[in-house]
Amino acid sequence: MPTITESDVISGVLLVEPQLFGDERGFFVETYRRHWFPSGREMIQANRGDRVAGCVVGLHYHLHQADYWYVPHGLARVVLHDLRIGSPTDGATMTVDLGQQPDGSFDHTGIYIPPGVAHGFASLTAMTITYLVDGYYNPADELGVAWDDPEIGADWGVSAPTLSARDQQNPKRSAIPPHLVPRAPLRA
Repeated sequence: MPTITESDVISGVLLVEPQLFGDERGFFVETYRRHWFPSGREMIQANRGDRVAGCVVGLHYHLHQADYWYVPHGLARVVLHDLRIGSPTDGATMTVDLGQQPDGSFDHTGIYIPPGVAHGFASLTAMTITYLVDGYYNPADELGVAWDDPEIGADWGVSAPTLSARDQQNPKRSAIPPHLVPRAPLRA
């Protein structure tokens, strides 16, 4: 069984440390099971991204979609920022390095990112990221916030990163239009 813990920095973000099975042939790891996230919706689409070293992707966010990320190759610095008004962790930023660590160990942790939490990653080496989402691609729900916003204070671990045109144009948090600012779900 994996160890699943809620982040102590951002409410609703779950870190999954899967069980690893290995022998002289290599290893096997189960990276995702639906029942690990009983309050989440079913993941319905799988995606893969490959990046060369030195890229920053994000920060992106969705009003309606959750993501589940896993890095099977290389090293990624994941940056998350809680944009959800009314969240107990609104404004919190966290980073976690996933994949092949500098000391040679491998961090197989998966990360569940709820709607309204901005997410991005820096490729600290050439890397692959896989991610599951609980909604099909919807351009109206593909939103972003500036990767270098001082209010967010992200430590990407790269200098002079390569960015997409989209990510270069994302607004600062303070400039997100009010109708696109995420709200925390009401608690029962």
